[in-house]
Amino acid sequence: MTGSAINLSEPRRIHLVGAGGSGMNAIGLVLAEMGHALSGSDLRPGPGMTRLAAQGARVAIGHDPANLGDVDLVAHSSAVPVGNAELVAARSRGIPVLSRAELLSRICQRKRTLAVGGTHGKTTTSSMLSLCLVAAGGHPSFLVGGELNEIGSGAVWDTAGEWFVVEADESDGTFLELGADAVLVTNVEPDHLGHYGSFNALVDAFVRFCAGADGFRMLCADDHEAAALASRVGDCITYGISPQADYRIVQPRTGRSGAGFDLIHRGTLIGRCEMPLPGMHNVTNAAGALAAALELGAAASPMIEALGRFAGVARRFERRGERDGISFVDDYAHLPTEVEAAISAARSGGWRRIVVVFQPHRYSRVASLWQDFEDAFAGADQLVLTDIYPADEMPCPGVSTELVLGAVLDAHPYAPVAYLPGRAELRSYLRCNLRPGDVCLTLGAGDLTTLADELLHVS
Repeated sequence: MTGSAINLSEPRRIHLVGAGGSGMNAIGLVLAEMGHALSGSDLRPGPGMTRLAAQGARVAIGHDPANLGDVDLVAHSSAVPVGNAELVAARSRGIPVLSRAELLSRICQRKRTLAVGGTHGKTTTSSMLSLCLVAAGGHPSFLVGGELNEIGSGAVWDTAGEWFVVEADESDGTFLELGADAVLVTNVEPDHLGHYGSFNALVDAFVRFCAGADGFRMLCADDHEAAALASRVGDCITYGISPQADYRIVQPRTGRSGAGFDLIHRGTLIGRCEMPLPGMHNVTNAAGALAAALELGAAASPMIEALGRFAGVARRFERRGERDGISFVDDYAHLPTEVEAAISAARSGGWRRIVVVFQPHRYSRVASLWQDFEDAFAGADQLVLTDIYPADEMPCPGVSTELVLGAVLDAHPYAPVAYLPGRAELRSYLRCNLRPGDVCLTLGAGDLTTLADELLHVS
């Protein structure tokens, strides 16, 4: 059987290489719920491997051809090199080998797919959309990049429902392989330029993403590039604060305890939404989720009620605790506009000071975007920068946190900024400088997320 002939309508024996990574792990959980027999391997143990084992998968730590067993299909994450021993063995045995994107596209063939894309906001928006459809009785299946706190998982397969909500990853172009029936785009900003080569090429990819959908195309009217994309593609539905939006946000508000807004569709009030998640960016995310669900025919009332208890997604303005009158909040924000949005949400919370700790993410991203951070931290009372989290990248000559530091100080010469590369000195500095009434806001997509726990629970 060739890779192109693989379909998942019947139970298969599937082996996942890199099964502990967030993307492949979530797919594994969906495959298990679909009834497929799973095995998986990764270089190290972790929560993802434990979750797969709990679903009955045979898991192995380390890569070895013996891990394959008698399988019908092997799939791998993008982080797994071509020369991986298990992939080489599978090809030599004639076992079909699929990338993560190719496997996900096979899953999408089993249901009608609504793909949520965009440079940022797509995890929260797709999570809100999934929760709305659950509350409205739509029995959606979904695969999102974070864990829904109400459900405990970001990966669910429900055989009773028609729709599959997928967070669409544009980082390597794989969102074009999903074959989505409907799409939602939150925004389009420069990122992943190492893959695309230019921003224009990235925009062209989003054009193909939208144009390929036979169903509705939902785009945010408040984002300049998304609005331009809607005009370019044509026959799109828009949402946002903009007076031209089809689904319009009016009377928005945000504070420490949450946010709210009215949603109007072409002059008709849909309802008033109140949710325990702060930030104007989350108002927009919620409006997009509601609008998309309404286009699928879902009833507004149960969805608005569900958003009223939406507890958020892990690492999205996640309250981690309080100690000695100091609040700790952690957020995944690592792009300039995400950073601005997170700081704006904190600013509406009424804290005495906002102390931001930022960990830049990937050398390639810093090399492309360092100048764009010049105004991103303007809303913070104190900024602390630490070293770049490399992810899977090797250091790049001339690329360091000092580029971000220089951009900030060139634009704001008197900004209170500290650069502390090491974790021990970072903890010591914060313990000495944080004061009652402050919020310590940790931002980044790397391992900075553990800092809050270190400051909360370690003496």
